[in-house]
Amino acid sequence: MTQQATICGDVTYTPGDGAPIAIPRGPVEVEHSEDSATLSWTADNNAAGSAAIPRTEFERYVSEGKIALGDKPT
Repeated sequence: MTQQATICGDVTYTPGDGAPIAIPRGPVEVEHSEDSATLSWTADNNAAGSAAIPRTEFERYVSEGKIALGDKPT
């Protein structure tokens, strides 16, 4: 299921064993699976970005208000 959301706080993902990378603030599409959420966005330079984060981490970001579900931040 694809869902619209907005990044409105500090949200990061960690590729492999690398350092955390910030997901830019603004609109994202979220694709949910059983154990993860994949966030997709377009950066200011029109570059596409995508990151999978554990579902528990996604839910924490939502509960902390860093990800607002729906088209507009609350």
